[in-house]
Amino acid sequence: MSVLAAHRSARFVAGVFVASCAVSVLVACQPQAAAPQGFPPAEVSVVTIQPKTVPVTFEYVGQTAGSREVEVRARVAGILMKRNFREGGAVRAGQSLFTVDPAPFQAATARAEAEVAGAEARLTQAKQNAARLKPLYEAKAVSQKEHDDAVSAEQIAAADVKSAKARLTEARLSLGYTTVDAPISGVASRALRSEGNLISGPDVLLTTVTQVDPIYVNFGVSGNEQLALRRDLESGRVVFPKDGKFEVTVKLSDGGVYAKQGTLDFTDPRINTETGTSESRAELPNAQGALKPGQFVRVQLAGATRPNAILVPQRAVLEGPTGKFVYALKDGKADPRPVQVGAWNDGAWVVESGLKAGDQIIVDGVMKIGPGAPVKVAQASPEAGVVKAALPTNK
Repeated sequence: MSVLAAHRSARFVAGVFVASCAVSVLVACQPQAAAPQGFPPAEVSVVTIQPKTVPVTFEYVGQTAGSREVEVRARVAGILMKRNFREGGAVRAGQSLFTVDPAPFQAATARAEAEVAGAEARLTQAKQNAARLKPLYEAKAVSQKEHDDAVSAEQIAAADVKSAKARLTEARLSLGYTTVDAPISGVASRALRSEGNLISGPDVLLTTVTQVDPIYVNFGVSGNEQLALRRDLESGRVVFPKDGKFEVTVKLSDGGVYAKQGTLDFTDPRINTETGTSESRAELPNAQGALKPGQFVRVQLAGATRPNAILVPQRAVLEGPTGKFVYALKDGKADPRPVQVGAWNDGAWVVESGLKAGDQIIVDGVMKIGPGAPVKVAQASPEAGVVKAALPTNK
């Protein structure tokens, strides 16, 4: 390094040192600033856990079906002459739905009636012959064979009369079957055969009649849910209504609720191998026909209860890296408590584990605090009633 460069570097270092000393003197002459203070505790509202017995509802997807559904078929073959009902309309039991051409059956009936008349005439003649031969036989004026032949002829004629009457009954039945009647009252679907078609008999489906009052709602309960319910029942966490008489409410596809309530009337003890569910059925009144067979609905079963349930408002339950948790009030600070939640009940979570009676849970202000943060209780939450909700009383 040259002498000139070294000289310049020394002058620069000296200048920096002088400037630093000047700044230090100025700072020392200024008054000392106050130390920064911490934020005040966040205001929160809390609820106190008080276990109560609460109602439990179960909800499933179901489909409506007629309580009775009958296939309408003609019992005789022939030409379909007339349809006697309005498709899609209500029909009464015994009402005529179709007419099959009766002419061939009327002719068969007339022929059978004539056969009966002829058989009866032959029977009368045989009786008269037997009556004439009887005194002669007693007087030994005719042989045993002649007498026996007369008696046999009378018996054969009597049998012929019975056979002819049976054929007449059959012909009249067939003639009556040319009118196809509704076997039950209900709603008829569309006609599957029109006038002029030749139908071969019972193998041809003409229409169906469905009874819609009452109406059924079929739904399935999965095997896993059944196992969970069984565990809850055995442990006493859930209590079913007496004799399993659940009250059934149906929600429609548009979100509305069907006005009439029903009852659960059947549960299949078997598991369907195709769906993995146990089929159940509810019955509801449907006098106005508001529910149609085949509708998809949501089925709610009410009547079960959950004793000693712990409920926490939904907004008090937070999601953490390891699962759901709540903030409990402990020594004036926010204490995080991991919880396991179960069913949803009237705007609150049912807490299965993690809380006990008497715990104070922070419900408002949870976004302003963290684990161990000091808090100030502003007021009791107005939603404490959610946690303290008990079963509604029957009026």
